[in-house]
Amino acid sequence: MRRRRGTWPGPERHGQYRSRAEGAEGLRGTCDDGPMPRASLDKDPRDVAAMFDAVAARYDRTNDVLSGGQDRAWRRAATAALAAAPGEIVLDLAAGTGTSSARLADSDVQVVACDLSTGMLREGRRRRPDLAFVAGDATALPFADAVFDAVTISFGLRNVADPPAALAEMLRVTRPGGRLLVCEFSTPTWRPLRAVYGRYLSQGLPRVARLVAHDRAAYEYLVESIGDWPDQVAFGRMLRTAGWSQVAYRNLTGGIVALHRAVRPVA
Repeated sequence: MRRRRGTWPGPERHGQYRSRAEGAEGLRGTCDDGPMPRASLDKDPRDVAAMFDAVAARYDRTNDVLSGGQDRAWRRAATAALAAAPGEIVLDLAAGTGTSSARLADSDVQVVACDLSTGMLREGRRRRPDLAFVAGDATALPFADAVFDAVTISFGLRNVADPPAALAEMLRVTRPGGRLLVCEFSTPTWRPLRAVYGRYLSQGLPRVARLVAHDRAAYEYLVESIGDWPDQVAFGRMLRTAGWSQVAYRNLTGGIVALHRAVRPVA
């Protein structure tokens, strides 16, 4: 049975949800004073949330510039690969300002946009007040079991401190037979492209970020997190270990980005 638009997909775990949301709100004061926040590869949730809070207003524009416009194309490809039907209930994790969520909602999908950064969610609510934005940690989602037809996460899983735990949580909240779509930076398959891309990440991207966004530190973290992320095959093994089945991937832009699809087993 489908739920009406605007209704919650199952009961929240209220105590856990409130404590996480209130804790994230408490970080707002750290984002406006002192030096630019910067996460490390330890990916402490407070550091990650503070870093994204600080870049929220200009995040999407900066991504357009740094990716040469490819970011929007990658997100469109992810939405198409998810193939969510009208009326399906979808969780968009690491939703940020709701860029992907808005596209789903405009296709009559019932989407919940969830992100750790309350600054990003606040900017998303300003742009699209019709969408459901929820503060939450991917490793401890504030949703009941098996309530979503599909879960998607774009360019966010590598920012989670414990990706296997997050994948297990995504499995928990997805109904049996439901789908997962992960869109994430990956490893170019063609050696010359891999070399050019590596030089851009280490030399070009931080310089452009400093000019466009005035927060080079956050994008230095971006470079480090991409380099630390497993390649397509290794991430496929991580998905299977977390309990997902029918795992497959498709490269975009020569493997700079990969779409990973999986299904929660029925039994």
